[in-house]
Amino acid sequence: MDFPRALRERRTDRRISQLELATRAGTTQRHVSFMESGRSRPGRGMVVRLADSLGLPLRERNALLLAAGYAAVYPETPLDDAALAPVRAAIGHILDGHQPYPALVVDRSGALVAANDAFGVITEGAAAELVGPGRNVYRLALHPAGIAPRIRNLAEWGRHVLHRLEQQEELRDELLAYVPGLQPSDGHLGFAVPLLLDSRHGRLHLITTVTTFATATDVTLAELKLEAFLPADAATARALAAAVTAPR
Repeated sequence: MDFPRALRERRTDRRISQLELATRAGTTQRHVSFMESGRSRPGRGMVVRLADSLGLPLRERNALLLAAGYAAVYPETPLDDAALAPVRAAIGHILDGHQPYPALVVDRSGALVAANDAFGVITEGAAAELVGPGRNVYRLALHPAGIAPRIRNLAEWGRHVLHRLEQQEELRDELLAYVPGLQPSDGHLGFAVPLLLDSRHGRLHLITTVTTFATATDVTLAELKLEAFLPADAATARALAAAVTAPR
């Protein structure tokens, strides 16, 4: 994709006017218009400012630079690289710190990077081929051989999961077939979509939080997501606490 089209599409996708983008990037609307029409070739510094002003993820910032004819700025380091050893250690500490509540880390595609022991409460009974590092957690959530049969509000939770997959059309189309039509749920908290999950420790009523490395300047690190499952009531909190001490 050429730079004028790439810039225009990213701006319009975010519903930002040329004037607003120009103000954010410290230039003029005329200059933005010229760049989007191909009448003006921006310097590297301007492309970096435009990408920052649009709030682009690091991968898209690199793509915009490449479209403009410049080298990518942000590295993409394999997670097992020695340079990211402090990151791997930090992930381990964070996951352990969430015990007895289930927590996991996934990459940009939803592949499992790591999880704590409490995550076993979520995955119990799922087919082995859907569980473990490198397996897609969205497929685990909605596949009939995954945890879907234990989810009491599958339609509601499934739509929540599918919403995350707007950029992964092939996977979204596959998982869409597993999700029943959305029906109102009496169990909805009102402020968040809950996960109502049956387990051998009883019915779990969970809400989730997602955390990212907000100051990351490496593409791999920036795309990692930590998701924690937190109890929405006292009974769930007690069940999770009991689960981590129960014999497997």
